[in-house]
Amino acid sequence: QVQLVESGGGLVQAGGSLRLSCVVSGGPFRNYAMGWFRQAPRKEREFVAAITRSGAITNYADSVKGRFTISRDNAKNTVYLQMNSLVPEDSVVFYCAASATVTCTTTTCVQYWGQGTQVTVSS
Repeated sequence: QVQLVESGGGLVQAGGSLRLSCVVSGGPFRNYAMGWFRQAPRKEREFVAAITRSGAITNYADSVKGRFTISRDNAKNTVYLQMNSLVPEDSVVFYCAASATVTCTTTTCVQYWGQGTQVTVSS
């Protein structure tokens, strides 16, 4: 049973930074392309960032390019999302995602989800 556990969310002032972490267990981490999605209340879950199995290629939503950085440490079974220059619109729940098939930029190809971590950015 593959499990994804996020941490690192919390309250931060606008312009500040947070680093989210997601630890994967129950499966070979290096076999999974990883990603981050986010979801606001009453809205669909949307793509934020993705990283290939090796970590060589990353992909970002336009809304976070230049502010967020996705990375992974295959030795620690962990994927990270460094978030800088946060704005109140980033106040949503962030979800870690894993796929053994493709690097997902849509929810339809995600095979495993974390439970989510809340980020709140105060203005």
